[in-house]
Amino acid sequence: MIKVVTVIGARPQFVKAAVVSKALKNTNCIDEVIVHTGQHFDANMSDVFFEQMEIPKPHYSLDINSGGHGDMTGKMLIEIEKVLLKEQPDWLLIYGDTNSTLAGALAASKLHVKVAHVEAGLRSFNMKMPEEVNRILSDRVSSLLLCPTETAKLNLLNEGYENIDTCIDVCGDVMYDAALYYSQKESDSVEVNALLDKGTPFVLVTIHRAENTDDKIRLENIFSALESIHQNVEVVLPLHPRTRNKLAQIDLKPNITFVEPLGYIEMLKLLRHCELVISDSGGLQKEAFFFDKYCITARDETEWVELVNANVNFLVGANKELLLDKYKEVKNLAFPKDVEKFYGLGDASEKIAQMLLK
Repeated sequence: MIKVVTVIGARPQFVKAAVVSKALKNTNCIDEVIVHTGQHFDANMSDVFFEQMEIPKPHYSLDINSGGHGDMTGKMLIEIEKVLLKEQPDWLLIYGDTNSTLAGALAASKLHVKVAHVEAGLRSFNMKMPEEVNRILSDRVSSLLLCPTETAKLNLLNEGYENIDTCIDVCGDVMYDAALYYSQKESDSVEVNALLDKGTPFVLVTIHRAENTDDKIRLENIFSALESIHQNVEVVLPLHPRTRNKLAQIDLKPNITFVEPLGYIEMLKLLRHCELVISDSGGLQKEAFFFDKYCITARDETEWVELVNANVNFLVGANKELLLDKYKEVKNLAFPKDVEKFYGLGDASEKIAQMLLK
């Protein structure tokens, strides 16, 4: 029996950890201890949420969810170190690129606990993004780099990782595992069901990244484009608290359909039924691809370059004209059937479990 401490701090990480935890448990050889840092505090992260998502309850809840990057990461580092000293695990398992990810990686590496990084090798090549700093530093101290794609592995090789004492494995993307599993679950959201019962076409939108919400011109350009699209087809946008606050600050009241923030299962349901996706999210770009939907991405760069190269994801930044032109171009296009399975076959979780055992 080996012991794995898993550090998670944001709702998307809970979704990823849920499917991997199932695979770890199924080995009957891995004892997992889950640490929730509390980085993304969410009052809705209640017992009902854990029950709906079938997520193991954390063994440790650190409740660290305020302060700047340094303050938050430092507090997490202190508390995760205490957990590691108590639990004495064989591995520390981390996901993605949050402050929780980096704090876990640093705490473990300083105690000589091996680090396994799920979603290793992703790069936006934009060092102004805190996530880029977190993922690069986490990769560098990891013993096992679990890449979701061949592109991610190539990024690591280009950075010289073949000369570093670490193991690189392309296991596929655990978010594909999660999307396949949770898309079979039924949603009891009245709001979502009411939208779908109308039976009319709609475009699914999410806008929440600071690079867009904190820039008045970018925000106005994006929502002006969305209003234009809404004149012809309904635009549905689950409104992130950050975006809500920024719209209020500049007194912008776009004429589109806003809904309250939705859970993962509800988002998957809308995703399966929408016409296409417009987003600045990282995860939703992939999830659109999982369900054969085009994605227009309101960012200047993306980690998922293989989707851009395959002409199913389109970078438009905050350029209104470019966003509208791309929407008009793809709105009636059939999704190509011969696109490569970039993210594996839905068995990434099982491969991760086996790599930890090896």
